[in-house]
Amino acid sequence: MTRTLGALVALCVFGAVAPASAQVAPKTPPRKPARAAPTTPAGSAGFDALAEQAKKAHADQKLEEAVDLYQRALKLRPGWSEGRFGLGTVLYDLDRYEEARAAFRRVTAEQPKSGAAWALKGVCEFRLKNLETALPDLQKGLALGLGSNTDLQAVANYHAAILLTRFGQPEAAYEILKGFAVRDYDSPTVIEALGLSALRLPYLPSEAPVEKREMVVMTGRAVYLLVKNRRSEATRLAFDELVARFPEEPNVRYAYGVFLLRDEPQKALGEFRRVLEMQPSNLPAMLQIVSQLVKEGDFPGARPYAEKAVATAPDHTAARSALGRVLLETADVDRAIQELEEAVRLGPQNDQAYFALSRAYKRAGREAESRKALAVFVELDKARRARSAAGPEEGAAAAEPRAPQE
Repeated sequence: MTRTLGALVALCVFGAVAPASAQVAPKTPPRKPARAAPTTPAGSAGFDALAEQAKKAHADQKLEEAVDLYQRALKLRPGWSEGRFGLGTVLYDLDRYEEARAAFRRVTAEQPKSGAAWALKGVCEFRLKNLETALPDLQKGLALGLGSNTDLQAVANYHAAILLTRFGQPEAAYEILKGFAVRDYDSPTVIEALGLSALRLPYLPSEAPVEKREMVVMTGRAVYLLVKNRRSEATRLAFDELVARFPEEPNVRYAYGVFLLRDEPQKALGEFRRVLEMQPSNLPAMLQIVSQLVKEGDFPGARPYAEKAVATAPDHTAARSALGRVLLETADVDRAIQELEEAVRLGPQNDQAYFALSRAYKRAGREAESRKALAVFVELDKARRARSAAGPEEGAAAAEPRAPQE
């Protein structure tokens, strides 16, 4: 029998299925077995009876029978969204992704605020290799909310994370993936996804070059331990082994610098500078240096790195914000305002940029604009604190439900 979504999630979390990098041949959608039509009591051929029979077959994991019953009921009542959603989940569990997508697409049209339908449509798009469509669908589903469905949270979050890495947003991917470590889930899928995001390698797990797999796994394990217990001997040992094995890999050095930053900031700065020697355009290393020097009050020392960050990535909100903050502290108020205005234009959710912009406006005597920027900061900060108080999303508690067939 085909495993259901929930069972597959549980298996993957505890490492009982193949890692996400395994190349699994797509299954041929199963043929509906020839069988006698289900027997029903006299007079039970109407919609209500078919709907109840479909739900029962679904609950009993009689998936092929459930498909037949859902389809028969939907012929009688095409607007039965609950049944169409149920049909979609059964078709997904049967690996019939195109048909499942069609079902979820219909549900999203009828119920556009159904986060679950958007998320499952996104997973189907992923299975069908429509990656550019999958990510926004998954993000929309997560934004709308998936309630208490922890299995679906797991699936949506994992797929969103690996797609974010794939499309060059490893920081956003990491914000999702670190929730797995917080909750003690260290399946091979989680470790590999963490490694790819930390190394900023724009691959899906199944796309990662074979020659990089050892580095990806070692990095993922070190980052997992970093999230779990920064100060542990196991964490330091993992990073020491990683750097010894790949001493000339810039993003390994960067990860090591992040590990050192809190307790050994000067050594961390040395690692970030070494990254720039190896890879002069490494934006994260520049921003880490700026951040640390700002903490130390060395604004003149931070300025060249901030200027270079903006020159390297002029459309990067964090780079613009970093330069604006440095300029503000070096008395270049007018240019600071220009940089910070550009930062909030590029990143409307950048709360720190709004806070710095409020200070810059105030210093320039633009009180009304200062109050307005501060009000935006307060709202964004409140939302961020609410998310933090809620803890890691339930979906981060588990990993991808089966080896992806990207």
